[in-house]
Amino acid sequence: MIIQWIIIIGAAWFIFSRFMPAKGISNITTQEAKNKFSEKNGAQFIDVRTPGEYKANHRKPFKNIPLSELANKSADLDKSKEVVVICQSGMRSMKASKILKKKGFEKVNNVKGGMGVWV
Repeated sequence: MIIQWIIIIGAAWFIFSRFMPAKGISNITTQEAKNKFSEKNGAQFIDVRTPGEYKANHRKPFKNIPLSELANKSADLDKSKEVVVICQSGMRSMKASKILKKKGFEKVNNVKGGMGVWV
């Protein structure tokens, strides 16, 4: 009986932790991302979709760095500047946000819903 409860609690924690943003990562709306375009803090805008997805539909000032290349290309980014990360739905951008956070980036924002909800 105790083992069953431990398994249930462990499974619930695992599922819960998968959907919660990592410490230091903010989930923002597309409107909040748009508002950052005009801020003078020099935020970096990263689109982690594939080059084909990016070419078909993208927004300036987002720069395309595919998720598969992000770990290697993160050295080209400024760790002290704010980063706004987007993808198609918000799943890849959350993975990318976690990669950036582990690489030492201070302020990372994941755009909830991604380009799929961009209006």
